Order: sequence, then C-alpha cells, then structure tokens
Amino acid sequence: MKQTKPDYGNWVPLAVMRTLAVVMAVLLSGTVLLLILLPTLVPGSLLGALLAVLLIFWLYMLRCRHLFDFNRGGLMGKFHQYLVDHLDWGGNGTLLDIGCGSGALTIRCAKAFPQARLTGIDYWSAEWSYAKEQCERNAAVEGGDRVTFQKGDAAHLAFPDGAFDAVVSNFVFHEVRSERDKRKVVREALRVLKKGGAFALQDLFAQPKLYGDMEQFAEELRREGFQEVRYIPNVEKLGFVPGYAQSPWMLSGVGLLYGKK
Repeated sequence: MKQTKPDYGNWVPLAVMRTLAVVMAVLLSGTVLLLILLPTLVPGSLLGALLAVLLIFWLYMLRCRHLFDFNRGGLMGKFHQYLVDHLDWGGNGTLLDIGCGSGALTIRCAKAFPQARLTGIDYWSAEWSYAKEQCERNAAVEGGDRVTFQKGDAAHLAFPDGAFDAVVSNFVFHEVRSERDKRKVVREALRVLKKGGAFALQDLFAQPKLYGDMEQFAEELRREGFQEVRYIPNVEKLGFVPGYAQSPWMLSGVGLLYGKK
C-alpha cells in the first residue's frame, strides 16, 4: 500500500514501550506466583512494588511519547522549527542535515528554503526506529524532490572542507559513539561549512559533562574567525516544553549554537 502520510517516528520508540510492557507482564506473573506459592508475602510484595514503579515509569514514557508525536503533542516539530528560525540563511545553495533520523528536519528545511538542495546523513543504527528508506518515503510524500539521503558518521563526514552553504543538526552529537570528544563532532560539522555559511546546531550543549563551557567554546570559534557565533542555553526552559518533560533522563540542558562561519 502506497504511503500517503509521512512517518517521522518518535523520540520514545515503540520498541521501548513494548519491551517495558513485556517486562511488566513478567513481573506481574512472578508477583502472582510468589503470593500463591510462598507462605510469606514479603517476596511477592517486593516484586509487586517493583512492578508498580515500572508501571508509573511506563505511563510517564507513554505521556512523553504522545508529547513528542508530530501529529499529537508536536514537541519534536517545535524543536525543529525553533532551530530553523535561528538559521540565518537565504536558502540559495546546499544544506546538510547531520543525523537526519527519519528526515523530519531535512524536509522542514526543504519547505523553509524552496531553492535549496538538501542532503541528510545518518548512521541509522538498530537502536533507533529510523531508516534511509523511511526518509526517502517521507520526502516523496512531502514533495521533497530536492532532498537526498545517505549513510554517514557525524564524527567523520565524507565531504570536503566547505562543501555546504548551511549545516543543521538536532539532538545528534551526544549520541555519536565514534568520537568521545563531542566538541570535535561539532567542529566536524563546521568543517564542511563554507566560509560565510550559516549553521544552527541543537543538542545537550548545556550539560557540562558532555561539552564543558559552551560560552567559552563559542568564544574560541569567534577568535578563529567565525563571523557570528551565538549560544542559547537551556532551550527547554523557554516555554514550549512542559515541566514533566524537563527531567534529566528526557530533556535537560538543551542548547542551540548558531551563527555564520
């Protein structure tokens, strides 16, 4: 059956929800058996308490999944739009989306810049419910004939220096496992940007354990000759992210680095 609507997936994968549900089913069975077979209620009660905690966490993740859904809560799309709004680019030339996932940000950029040619790259590892074919189907549904996708490593981009007029990335760099120094991953993204090109990079930049002092990093880029470098920390606190989604294991320490090379 031909796909008629885009499928951009969710930051809370369905596979995760199903795995948690299976674990809860096992715990429930174990709790019932212990309560029936053992003369003491302690083991069954402890297992039941663990089940209750896991159920609460599952319900929390279900609410977050609803929030991140493009067709429901729409938070993923809001983050993408916030990034695009800070990309100071006229749209003439080429744009690279690093870690394109399901192609959602790439296609949003294609709509925002109708004259641009766009490339989305991603490693598409098994742990995420995304694939190159999914990106291509979404682009076909959305009319993205100026968009191409290819497999790639964000830490080692297969492009020469200054290959693109604009570079974007959204919540990707902290997931790159081929480079421990996340600042080097950022610099690799900026390497393939032309002099004078625009960039907007959004990630967990406000988490010092990952990136250190980002204000200091922004100043380093300015001293190296970048025309404009701006940094917005704690994007999640700007009003469009509900408080319950600002937990350390969900969205905490989001930052936006943007400007011109």
